[in-house]
Amino acid sequence: MAVRILQLQVNGSLHAVQAKATTPLLYLLRNELNLRAAHFGCGLDQCGSCHVLVDGKSIASCNIEADNLEGKTITTLEGLTGSGSPSNPLHPLQQAVLDEQAAQCGYCLSGMLVSAAALLNHNTDPSDAEIRSALDKHLCRCGSHNRFVRAVHKAAQQLRATP
Repeated sequence: MAVRILQLQVNGSLHAVQAKATTPLLYLLRNELNLRAAHFGCGLDQCGSCHVLVDGKSIASCNIEADNLEGKTITTLEGLTGSGSPSNPLHPLQQAVLDEQAAQCGYCLSGMLVSAAALLNHNTDPSDAEIRSALDKHLCRCGSHNRFVRAVHKAAQQLRATP
């Protein structure tokens, strides 16, 4: 398959990336755009460490071909921020994870954060079951799931309180 220029909208910027159309998005994010938050875990959409947002939906970037993403909005953890001001650089989820000490090794964290953000984008008052369902594809070998659920609730509360 021939190499061509792909136009990808990532974190609010349009990027022209030279690649084969079948190249997994994860490889382009990490190797061409130097966005390192999404990790390679299994390559089979079974661990969640590579998840990013595509048009607001959490998807595995390890097995989706970049050619399928032209014209779509891609957001990685690097693009998930607060208001952008120096006093509020973190997304409420990121701050809540820090506050709840919900991260240990951090390998799963990027995927869990973007999946939780996808949930909170359409439901700012999720139940424990809804949070656990949104995070179901994410494997955390450190066992911080319960703290992460608390962090999602804390972020949801902050988002509801923000006008």
